[in-house]
Amino acid sequence: MRARIILIIGGGIAAYKSLELIRLLRKRDIAVECVLTESATHFVTPLSVQGLSGAPVHTALLSLAEDSQMDHIALSRSADLLVVCPATANLLARMANGFADDLATTLLLATDKPVMIAPAMNVRMWQHPATQENLRTLRERGCHFAGPDEGEMACGEFGPGRLSEPESIVTAIEDVLFPHKPLTGRHVLITAGPTHEPIDPVRFIANHSSGKQGYAIASACARLGARVTLVSGPTALPCPDKVIRVDVTTACDMLAACHAALPADIAICAAAVGDWRLAETATQKRKKQNDAPPVLTLVENPDILATLSRSGPSRPTLVVGFAAETEKLETHAAAKKQRKGCDWLLANDVSPGNGVFGGDHNRILFLGDESTESWPSLPKAEIATTLAERIAARFSPSSR
Repeated sequence: MRARIILIIGGGIAAYKSLELIRLLRKRDIAVECVLTESATHFVTPLSVQGLSGAPVHTALLSLAEDSQMDHIALSRSADLLVVCPATANLLARMANGFADDLATTLLLATDKPVMIAPAMNVRMWQHPATQENLRTLRERGCHFAGPDEGEMACGEFGPGRLSEPESIVTAIEDVLFPHKPLTGRHVLITAGPTHEPIDPVRFIANHSSGKQGYAIASACARLGARVTLVSGPTALPCPDKVIRVDVTTACDMLAACHAALPADIAICAAAVGDWRLAETATQKRKKQNDAPPVLTLVENPDILATLSRSGPSRPTLVVGFAAETEKLETHAAAKKQRKGCDWLLANDVSPGNGVFGGDHNRILFLGDESTESWPSLPKAEIATTLAERIAARFSPSSR
């Protein structure tokens, strides 16, 4: 895991969003161990929290040692960051005044690690002078804050005090955990997802790519400070934070969008681009005929990876390709790397049953500048982090 946090869940209606926060953190390869206040158990159950976090859930100070063989002092210092989400007005007041009357406040008083607070409360409670004074106190002590946002409350009122969305809280957490941004000032161009090549207005040729690996790479590069342009074929995935997404459909659309995004320092071609398209697309739906099925004449699509890899003034400094194979992985990958002219190539076996297309894990054969490495089966988010960090090392001053 890249880092470990303790998530303290307060007792507010927004506590249900903490479940999505846990899921997103785990997806980013951040370990989460959770503490629930007594009131939080009325909104989310320890069982659901444990199921998502994959770690013991703590609720009572006196039972901590029995549950985890760890006392509260050790637990308070065992993580890289403590996150309070949602932080109610009552919990903020107890933190500001140094209370230690339950497990959550005891951990917060005993920790020597950074603390992030994600407040959530009614707008009147948020604006009350007592709450504002508590916030000033906590800020002066060095606490980090994520939100709150302005919006409609569960009570029907509108204004500041709404819990920030989990994606925004994750971004704030990563900014604290990983302040070093080695790709700052770099532009990364990434392709992701499938392409759809139309047969007629209702049918198309496509593949099973979900776009998950390319989107994970875009997110990982953005976390390291890069300006990221994500050229995406049709997917159901949300755009990662701090990423500019350009939606396309066909391989020709994707190539045009890549050209428009240049210049770039790094190009990563993770999309599963269709090799062929129809020579002529029907303008109306093709009807079934009684005699025989229609003959579809195919022509070759442009080769985006090879095009970006060609030498010239617009060529990115580093071009990374992907190879989806079903047999002879190393042989075919090495041949593709040489044929395309890219600098690095990540090959994976997408045979049926491997679960790579559409799944959350991947197994990579990495062909670098002078060596070949086999990466074990890992979550796609971890594959993305590994690749982004390797790119950052390639561009670091010490590597020149």
